Parts: sequence; structure tokens; C-alpha cells
Amino acid sequence: VLDSQYGTYVWPCAVVLAQYLWAHRRSLPGKRVLEIGAGVSLPGVVAARCGAQVILSDSEELPQCLQSCRSSCLMNRLQHVPVLGLTWGRVSPELLSLAPIDVILGSDVFFDPKDFEDILTTIYFLLEKNPHAQFWTTYQVRSADWSIEALLHKWNLKSIHVPLHSFGADKEHLASSSMPGRHTIEMMIISLAQSEGT
Repeated sequence: VLDSQYGTYVWPCAVVLAQYLWAHRRSLPGKRVLEIGAGVSLPGVVAARCGAQVILSDSEELPQCLQSCRSSCLMNRLQHVPVLGLTWGRVSPELLSLAPIDVILGSDVFFDPKDFEDILTTIYFLLEKNPHAQFWTTYQVRSADWSIEALLHKWNLKSIHVPLHSFGADKEHLASSSMPGRHTIEMMIISLAQSEGT
């Protein structure tokens, strides 16, 4: 197993999120989608193949991950899909100049607790700019002590748990892979919490 920093490995969460996209493929044509921490970009590639207007992104500090995004696009005949360097927690010109977004994707981005707040500050920024957008994310439960609940509250975000069985992702061999069945994977949809008085 390669180091997670390299973004050159299809992690189980990516397979599960891709399954969610496939299950909702009829809603994707024309949707504006940004994948963060994309790496190999399986969810973003599936969204693009289903007709969404996709932008892939990974850390500007990890050129090998950005190259993985580009390679996935080339292998899937998606040369028109832009790849951006966006670093979580950093307001960059690329982040500021993003076009409107309907859906943000993130598979296994909640990997290292030291990054959780940077991820959610970036998500909050994107959702403030796009109040009707949602963040669709899958994550592997690695420790019962790791939680983003307090950070969601701090950043005025709410989450809805999405049961894997509701989109056929609770099978041990998902997409001809035994990976998801050997891990505890969860999915949630994060959006802006309603402000008081509205």
C-alpha cells in the first residue's frame, strides 16, 4: 500500500463515493462539481462520465497528486477536465476565482485529524459562495475518538448520514473490488446550517 500522501491508490472510500455518484447519475448532467483531495480522481471521473462539469483539485504542494488527476483524465478521455492546485485552509487566487459549484466531492479526506479544520474551513468558504451546494463525502472510520461534530458546529455546517445500503454500497465486493467490505466506511452530506431566524 502506497503512502496516502501520494494519491496514486484507489482507496475504498473512493469506490463507495463513485457508487453513490453512479446511483445518482441521472441528476448529474449539467451539475458543476469540484472534487477536493482528488488523487486518482475516481469519483470525479465518474461524475464527468455521467455528464457533470467537473473540476479536479488536490494540494498545490503535492505535484504527484495533481499529476495523478491529469493521468486519470487522459486515461478516461476527459482532457477537458481542469485540474487545480487547492490547499485546504488556504485562500488562494485559484480558490477565489472558482466558478459556481453545485456539488463538492471528497473521498477519505478526513484521514488525518490535523487536517480536519483546514478541510472544513475550505468547505465553509465554498458553501458560503455557493449556499445551495452540498459536500458529498465518504470516510473510513479509523478511530472512535476522531469526530468532526464540534468543527461542524463551529463552522455553521450540518451533516446528514447516508446509509450505504441506500445506494447499494454495503456489499463486500463493490465494483469488483474486495476493498470496501473490509473497512468501516461512512458517507455524509454536509451543507450550511440554517442561520437563526431563517
